[in-house]
Amino acid sequence: MSEQKQEGEKSGKSLKSLIIIIVGALVLLAAGAGATFFFMKGSVTHEEKVEVVVEKLYFDMGKPLVINFPKGAMALHGRITLSFLAEGAETIEVLKKNEPMIRNNLLMLIGGQDAAVLNTHEGKETLRKAILDNVNDVLKKMAGKGHQVAEIFFTSFVMQ
Repeated sequence: MSEQKQEGEKSGKSLKSLIIIIVGALVLLAAGAGATFFFMKGSVTHEEKVEVVVEKLYFDMGKPLVINFPKGAMALHGRITLSFLAEGAETIEVLKKNEPMIRNNLLMLIGGQDAAVLNTHEGKETLRKAILDNVNDVLKKMAGKGHQVAEIFFTSFVMQ
């Protein structure tokens, strides 16, 4: 009887040991799978797109644009100062390099506007969009794709 008792204790101990070993192996396997997932999730494959954040900088046109409106218009003169929100320092350099062309185009664009329309919020917003398109066209023409102005801001807008 004592032999059966010892055999039962040995088989109980070996069963407990076997369960502990199996549970330990499963825990290690789960930890390894979790670590593999964690590290592989952070790596970039060729199919994934990598988004590059481009710094946005302001560029102020040094001198205001002075516009002469046609005779008989609500206002005779306009004085507009602009700032551009550009994507990247290289775009700022392209803006500086091409400022004479940009100023010319903007003077022609604004001078052809109806002063009464420019006196409204909607007129200013339409002009802002036209200026944005015009400046981006110059950047694309002179420097190719990749240079772009994100926003145009009127920092002063006076008509007399």
